[in-house]
Amino acid sequence: MRFKCKRLIALLAVLVALAAAAQAAVQPVHAPHAVVVSVNELGSRAGLDILRAGGNAVDAAVATGFALAVVHPQAGNLGGGGFMLIRLADGRTHFVDYREKAPATAAANMYLDAQGNVIENASLIGYKAVGVPGSVAGMVYAEKVYGKLTLGQVMAPAIKLAQDGYPLAWQDAQDFQDKDLAKFPESRRIFQRNGSYYKQGETFRQPELARTLARIAHDPEDFYHGAMARELAASMQKGGGLITAEDLAHYEVKEREPIRGTYRGYEIISAPPPSSGGIALIEILNILEGYDLAKAGDRSAASVHLTVEAFRRAFYDRAEFLGDSDFSKIPVAQLIDKKYAAAWRESIDPARASVSKDLKRPAIFSELEQYASQHSQSLVVHEPAHTTHYSVVDSDGNAVAVTTTLNDSFGSRVTAEGLGFLLNDEMDDFAAKPGVPNLYGLIQGPANAIGPGKRPLSAMTPTIVLKDGKLYLVLGSPGGARIITTVANILMGVVDYGMNIQEAVDAPRFHNQWLPDAVNVEQWFSPDAVRLLEQMGHKVKNGETAGGDWAPYWSDGECIAIDLKTGERLGASDVRNNGKAVGY
Repeated sequence: MRFKCKRLIALLAVLVALAAAAQAAVQPVHAPHAVVVSVNELGSRAGLDILRAGGNAVDAAVATGFALAVVHPQAGNLGGGGFMLIRLADGRTHFVDYREKAPATAAANMYLDAQGNVIENASLIGYKAVGVPGSVAGMVYAEKVYGKLTLGQVMAPAIKLAQDGYPLAWQDAQDFQDKDLAKFPESRRIFQRNGSYYKQGETFRQPELARTLARIAHDPEDFYHGAMARELAASMQKGGGLITAEDLAHYEVKEREPIRGTYRGYEIISAPPPSSGGIALIEILNILEGYDLAKAGDRSAASVHLTVEAFRRAFYDRAEFLGDSDFSKIPVAQLIDKKYAAAWRESIDPARASVSKDLKRPAIFSELEQYASQHSQSLVVHEPAHTTHYSVVDSDGNAVAVTTTLNDSFGSRVTAEGLGFLLNDEMDDFAAKPGVPNLYGLIQGPANAIGPGKRPLSAMTPTIVLKDGKLYLVLGSPGGARIITTVANILMGVVDYGMNIQEAVDAPRFHNQWLPDAVNVEQWFSPDAVRLLEQMGHKVKNGETAGGDWAPYWSDGECIAIDLKTGERLGASDVRNNGKAVGY
């Protein structure tokens, strides 16, 4: 997300809230039966209403997803994509991939000029930045296969919110003034009232979106195979975009096997490719399992140093190996093997920071060496910083973790003409050209080069944790590359440091992604720990910088824990944002 000076008041308010939280015992929302947690209270309550009406966790997740498309247009969406991780009460797990795809005419050099240079913002803003959206297909699929209610029932709250409107929060009113939204007449008309900007508390109605949602509820096939598909394709072609009616007709949802691992006796279930999240998370945890982090102390220089070194190595591997597994062979088994993690641990000096460019991969698996020799050139790619995550657990113990995105805040800033929803800029998640730094400096390899029909690599990390075979944690966050480290921070907060789920979500975060070679810490991080880390050789930076704008914090954990003694659902919405955990 691109942070602006006008956001400083909100940032300061968050800092005050965090400081206050640090002075008092922070408790999650206790719900004896079911709970929904998302970045927006109206979205959470849409899911809760469906649970009260007899729906299960998937019904509630789909209701929340469609509601967020209305009340959180920065990232909630019909025009983007995402991942849904489901663990049913009987123990079965499912991973629903509805990530966006590249159009059929997409080409590896499509964002380069005649001289081979990257065209500024070509993959970020406008019609050519848009990938084939998967959100509608994914939510409709999940509802049909795993829900109990009808699509019309679960979409009813979203349709009502779009038709009747809702009062805008201060932050939403500020976000709507995004200068890039103003470049597209339909977006300027809907979100900026043609320059007469919305103010806090005003009711925001979206009649075109309400009609679109009602059409989907009546006939979801219309979005990909009917009149709506033709309308969307015509809007894209008119603006110079690549998506055609054929691209929409050929979109498919995929079920994939989740990534599985263990950490200190807990079972970890997370996202497989085309997400890098699950592999990187489990590789990090495998490395850290060899250290007594609890003894080292929460957020102590010693524990942060060891954790950063694990982050560094997992992101190094992410850069080289990960992409869309439908197009590239990904060495998953080797990367999440505990023997591989043990070999990585031997390269970690407990008293001194590694130098990222000098890392050398352990020569333990010939498959990794062969792959690395065949794909020797790492590529640079943008990673979404403005995504959203929500978590649901119902009264039967079904659990859902969903992370979904438009990529950048408001995606491409393009609103589909006559349909009322924003379109993604997910093509920017592919690698445009070797060696050219992006806004976030994130590196990855040729497995993620642009190609027709490919799904771009993601860091989205919806995760479920079991203890003794029982549901224990439902985790996830937005934050671009920081998603992976945020989920790791939260998980370790509970498992290693004995925090309750709200404390773990709110705790100061730290991040390293191999390159650039720096440790980011949130601004309220311990100065003593920072000083000691610098003495170890770490380059420590306060906050994060994205697109030239700085912010003191990042991500948005929307998580759930289960009290294994009482069965209570414990919902934790991140103090950094205005979300809400609601339950009954």
